Amino acid sequence: MTVAVPADVRPAPWRTFLGLVRTARPHQWTKNVLVLAAPFTSTRIFEADVLRSAALAFVAFCLAASSIYLVNDAKDVLADREHPKKRLRPIAAGVVPVPLAYGAAVALMLGSLAVAAAANWTLVVIVAVYLVVQLGYCLGLKHQPVLELCIVASGFLLRCIAGGVAADIVPSQWFLLVTAFGSLFIVAGKRYAEIKLYQSTGAAIRHSLTKYSETYLRFVWATSAAVMNMTYGLWAFEISQRTHNSWGALSMVPFVIAVLRYAVDVDSGKAGAPDDLARTDHVLQVLGLVWLGTLTLAIYV
Repeated sequence: MTVAVPADVRPAPWRTFLGLVRTARPHQWTKNVLVLAAPFTSTRIFEADVLRSAALAFVAFCLAASSIYLVNDAKDVLADREHPKKRLRPIAAGVVPVPLAYGAAVALMLGSLAVAAAANWTLVVIVAVYLVVQLGYCLGLKHQPVLELCIVASGFLLRCIAGGVAADIVPSQWFLLVTAFGSLFIVAGKRYAEIKLYQSTGAAIRHSLTKYSETYLRFVWATSAAVMNMTYGLWAFEISQRTHNSWGALSMVPFVIAVLRYAVDVDSGKAGAPDDLARTDHVLQVLGLVWLGTLTLAIYV
């Protein structure tokens, strides 16, 4: 049954503002730290100009991602009002008017491009590509199987690339392959967890998931993990040869174990919210810190 929002109810301005902030999902901005990946692996993370460029890329993607959340919720407002949880979202609940959401989204998009321009025009292109692809996702591509997997994964990849191009750093082919297949591994795992939840509880799921089978999603994330591990190994050995130490090769150990640990969570259907999983799986956190430590020694020692 559709939940109607009375037309004569006007929320207070402060509630509307807070609703806009909630819809922008600032808690999701943590994923934008991926812009630091390329500067870190290039050994230039401590250079002032590089940090400034990475900060600009971070802000640009925060604004761009928030604009997409606003567009997505405004477009899906009718469907969200029929959902038991999504009906509480500010736009669906009538706290934020749809026209205001679209207007704020346009302002954030323009702001993201302006911030990117402060770094260089290559970053403007990267942010513009992100916006176009994500708008396509909101306007219908999210219902297309396989394409929606690639689009969501591309968001992570573009963030990694953005941090490099903002500081005029050219990432290696191995870096790009690891981040590309790592992104696909995480997204496929998320979808797998969602479809397992649907099969066990009958909970509502996104339309594209009805066109996937559990076996197919297992194939996607297993293949992605295999390619990611292989390309990371090649990249790690390349680092060891360049720096003449063994830390790069040793970093493969915690990396592969962390992937296997994450795969356990995926297989049990717990990877539906990767951000929450990263905050609650303490073993995965320790493995991540050990991997980061060995990689730091490989690159900077």
